Amino acid sequence: MSERTAIVGAGLTGALLATMLGQRGYDVTIYERRDDPRVTGAERGRSINLAISTRGLTALRQVGLEDAVLARALLMKGRMIHRVDGEQEFQPYSSDGEMGINSISRGELNAVLLDAAEALPSVTVKFDHRLTAFDIDACTMSFATPDGPVDVSADAIIGADGAFSVVRRAMQARDGFDYSQDYLSHSYKELSIPPVDGDYALDPGALHIWPRGASMMIALPNLDKSFTATLFWPRKGPASFEDIDTPEKARRYFDDNYPDASELMPQLEEDYGLHPIGSLLTVRCDPWNIGNVALVGDAAHAIVPFYGQGANAGFEDCIEFVQQLEMHAGSWAPALAAYAAIRKPQGEAIANLALHNFIEMRDLVNTPRYQVVHRTEQLLHRALGDRYKTRYEMVSFSTTPYAEIEPTVRKQRTLAGLAAAAGLAALAAVGLSARRR
Repeated sequence: MSERTAIVGAGLTGALLATMLGQRGYDVTIYERRDDPRVTGAERGRSINLAISTRGLTALRQVGLEDAVLARALLMKGRMIHRVDGEQEFQPYSSDGEMGINSISRGELNAVLLDAAEALPSVTVKFDHRLTAFDIDACTMSFATPDGPVDVSADAIIGADGAFSVVRRAMQARDGFDYSQDYLSHSYKELSIPPVDGDYALDPGALHIWPRGASMMIALPNLDKSFTATLFWPRKGPASFEDIDTPEKARRYFDDNYPDASELMPQLEEDYGLHPIGSLLTVRCDPWNIGNVALVGDAAHAIVPFYGQGANAGFEDCIEFVQQLEMHAGSWAPALAAYAAIRKPQGEAIANLALHNFIEMRDLVNTPRYQVVHRTEQLLHRALGDRYKTRYEMVSFSTTPYAEIEPTVRKQRTLAGLAAAAGLAALAAVGLSARRR
C-alpha cells in the first residue's frame, strides 16, 4: 500500500487503529501532542482504570494482542457492594457467575498497543507534535514541535485525539456540523488503596462499589496488589468536591461514609490533596466524517465511564473502520462514510446506556427492588439461555450492537411479564378448580 494515513492521537484507539492498518500494509504515521507515555509515565491521578470486556478483547484478538493484554489484567466476576455499616454483598455479573470484565491500567494497555504499532515497519509514531492548523479538503496539517513547525500531507486523516479533539474542532467549522458536550454534575478524583501485609486489602476478583445515593466510590484491582479507587462526587453542593475542600475534611467524611475503606487508606490525605479533580462529559457530533477525514473513539463519542465501555467502544470503531476500508477496496471517502453511518448509532446508544448505569451504580444497586430484579433476570437467563439476556450481559459479554440492546431489553421484559401473568393465571385456575371439587 502506498496510501499515507495520518492518525492524530496515540491513545488507545489511535494506537490500535494504526496497528490494524499497519498489519494491512498501510503507511501510517501517528502524531501525538504529549511526550511518549512509556517514558514519562501516566499523569498522576488521571488514569481511571479500564475494564476491558468482550468487545475490546474481540478487537485485540484480531491483532494478536489478546493474550498480552490479559496477562496484564485482573478478572472481576462481579460487583462487591460496600454498605455504610460495613456489610458487603457480592453481585455476580453473569447468571452463571463465571463471566467477568478485566481490570487493567490505562498506561499498561497504551504501552502494549504502542509497542505493537511501532513494531510494524509501515507505522511511525511521532510524539511532541501539537496540531496547530488543519485543511480538511487538502488533507494537510501543521504541527508545533520542539524543533519548530512541521507541515504534513496525507491521503486520509483520522482524529483519534480524545474528547477535546482538535481534528473535530476543525470539522465543527463546517456548515451543518452538529456538536454537543454535556458535562455531568459530578466530577471524579482518583485515590489509592495500598496492599496490606503484601496482599490485596480487598477481594481482587470484584469491582468494589460504595454506593451512597448522590455519590459513590469504586475501586479496581491492580497487579501490584493495590487498588485504584475513584470518587464520583457532585461538583457543588453538600458532600461535594466544593464542600469537602481539604484533606482533613475528606478523612472525616470517609470515616463517616466509607469507614471500611478509610481504615485501608493511610495516604488518603496526601492523595486527596495532590490528585486533580477531573470532569465527566458526553460528546456527540454529526457527521463523523468529511471527505477523507474521520473521527474515532472519544473524538467521535466521548462517554462517561460507568459501563466501562469507553475503550471497548473505541476498539469496535477500529474493527468497523478496517472492515469498511476493505469492503470499499481502500477508497477512503466511501469507506469512511459507511463506517460513520454504522458506528454513529452505536456511539449514541452506549452514551445513553453509560448515563443510565451511573444511576444504577451509585444508587439502585443498594435498593431491595434492584436486587430482586437483578436476581430474577439472572434466573430467567439460566432458565431460558440466549432467549433472555440481561442488559449488562449484552453490553459486556457480547458484541450485540449497542443500539439493539434497549429494544431487546424491553421486548424480553414484556415477554417475561406475559409469561409470569400466564403462570399466575394457570395457578389461579388450578386453585379455582380445586375449590370447585
